[in-house]
Amino acid sequence: MTLFYTGKGDKGKSKVGQKEFAKTDLILQTLGELDELNSLIGLARNNLKTKILKLHLLEIQENLFLIQANLANLIYPKFKPPIFSRIKINNLEKEIEKIEERVKPERRFIIPGGENESAWLDYLRSVSRRVERRVSELSQKKKVSVEILSYLNRLSSFFFALARLAAKNKKIKEQSPKYK
Repeated sequence: MTLFYTGKGDKGKSKVGQKEFAKTDLILQTLGELDELNSLIGLARNNLKTKILKLHLLEIQENLFLIQANLANLIYPKFKPPIFSRIKINNLEKEIEKIEERVKPERRFIIPGGENESAWLDYLRSVSRRVERRVSELSQKKKVSVEILSYLNRLSSFFFALARLAAKNKKIKEQSPKYK
């Protein structure tokens, strides 16, 4: 038997433990979107130059694995997931506050892509918001911890703050849409 494929999902079903789920099941969609975000962060991490930023992104990737483990527990309860604590949210909030000391928060929309790092971070922000919406949708049907929901909410804010900081560090004047 090969490890890279089993062929068991060829009919649109995935087996988790002894249970079978449609690949379109909300929990599988949610786990897939978290995986997509994690992969995108890995891509961004390898395209950015700032060492501290790379460390932040790696920490976020680790946290996303914890979130995935907790959500997978909703369908495979025999597995005891690691605790996702409030400390992770507090750490993100502290980082956002540090950035706010250096960059005045914008109360307007910014056109993404002012420079390479900020463009990557804006892309991460938009995908993380989609993931947050999907996890919020799941939370309406299954018990998702408030810590996970709060963390994902702060994550998009963190990416937004990082994007503004990246542009400021490169002395890029960001543009807002003109709406004309």
